Amino acid sequence: MRNALRAGVGARAAAAMRALNARHSWSHNDAFHSWIIARLPARRDEALDVGCGRGELLARLAQHFDHVHGIDIDARMREASAARCAGLPNVTVDATPLERVSEGKDVVTMIAVLHHLDLTPALRQVRAILKPGGRFLCVGLARPDSAADQLWDVASMLTNPVIGFVMHPWVAQPADAAPPFPVKDPEYTFAQIRDAVRQIMPGAVIRRQLGFRHTIEWTKPAAA
Repeated sequence: MRNALRAGVGARAAAAMRALNARHSWSHNDAFHSWIIARLPARRDEALDVGCGRGELLARLAQHFDHVHGIDIDARMREASAARCAGLPNVTVDATPLERVSEGKDVVTMIAVLHHLDLTPALRQVRAILKPGGRFLCVGLARPDSAADQLWDVASMLTNPVIGFVMHPWVAQPADAAPPFPVKDPEYTFAQIRDAVRQIMPGAVIRRQLGFRHTIEWTKPAAA
């Protein structure tokens, strides 16, 4: 399928699909905010959003937690997050590295961030900073490798314009001047991420999703 889209009729079909996507564009990351909000833990003192980007998720988490901490290594993203959350006194944004975040979080969220990090140390740090009963809610990207990966990518390609039309039936307006998100191609495959998650976070649920994404959901066991 991928090879067919690179030449001839396939290339023209791919161009038409890209044009349709542009007319009815949607944010694959923002679409998962509701998935996260629906899975928040019962205890809601401290929330951490890793790679907080432009601050949209921070603003939503601020409605549910006493304090929300957003971290991002990109100065433009921190500036955008701070502007988005101006007036929200329970939100702080800074450049604290994940490995230096203090313990005691009720939830740690990541959207399209885990593939920017060193996988195993990042998962171990999340496990360490969560309170017992705290939750890790992650939306990630993986490098397609297996036949199942390729099929899910094809399904995402085909449903992408349909989802865009349902979410935004009107023609998209020119994009605003918001700073672009830092981009990195995923290094780890879904299988590699799944194996690391199962080893470090036993009982975690990891699922492929449309929109070229997967989700990870884990609750840290209560202390013995």
